Amino acid sequence: MSGFRRVWALLLAVGSMAVLAPACVPPRVAAGRILVTAAFYPLAEAAQVVGGRRVEVVDLTPSGAEPHDVELTARDLRRLEDARVVVYVGGGFQPALDRALANRGKRSGVLDVVRTVSTLPGEKRTARDPHVWLDPLRYAQIVERVGRSLAEADPPGRDYYVNRAASYARELAGLDAEFRSGLSGCRVRTLVTAHGAFAYLAARYGFRQVAISGISPESEPNPRHLADVARTVRREKVTTVYFESLVSPKVAEALARETGARAAALNPIESRTAAEARQGKDYMELMREDLEALREGQGC
Repeated sequence: MSGFRRVWALLLAVGSMAVLAPACVPPRVAAGRILVTAAFYPLAEAAQVVGGRRVEVVDLTPSGAEPHDVELTARDLRRLEDARVVVYVGGGFQPALDRALANRGKRSGVLDVVRTVSTLPGEKRTARDPHVWLDPLRYAQIVERVGRSLAEADPPGRDYYVNRAASYARELAGLDAEFRSGLSGCRVRTLVTAHGAFAYLAARYGFRQVAISGISPESEPNPRHLADVARTVRREKVTTVYFESLVSPKVAEALARETGARAAALNPIESRTAAEARQGKDYMELMREDLEALREGQGC
């Protein structure tokens, strides 16, 4: 082969390598960033706030969707495979994701946030409410654990992640102080909700949650239980029955009509609506909206 042909062949080989190299990078991940896959909005928010410019976060639950109902696409499964860190809630909260992670096998960087937080008083681990992020201080525990997971996956960014997690945890401590102050003088301490998503919030701020249905918003209350809840509403002079924006309010509205209470929205912040996402509302803002709803509904 002549010298010219050898040089030309070398240039072609180098060019081919340049073309093929990006194929090794997971889709939509900028150079120098690590891919983080989060199960739904508050976990994606924690990963993005802590990870900042060093991460690319993929939220597996689209805006306006119920996390419980999400089915994973082939692209989602590829993202789970490529992710350096996966943040999720185990225990059947998202069955499709549980199955996918079981097929993925045991790997580092998979964080089940329910296992990172303290339990409610007297609560058994097997019967836990997964909505831990509705307690700002437990959400701060999640944030700090996400920071450690990112640091393990990306050691050069350790100080960056740890400092950002600590900063966000301080903001969450301030949010907790707002809730404590705002909910300290409520006349009604019974919290009647469409489903049992608010146990952590209730325990932190001195409420007793009475749920019309169970942990899943799709679970239907039986007539006897519904009658028991109606008696509780009347006996304890509950003025507000709470429903969720992403779930049909019909049962909560019917109970409110029957008992002379009002129906109002209380957000479990499992995902953002399309409007909330467009407006750029974040976890802190959504929690403050819940605080105002509770102050009005509980007579604070």
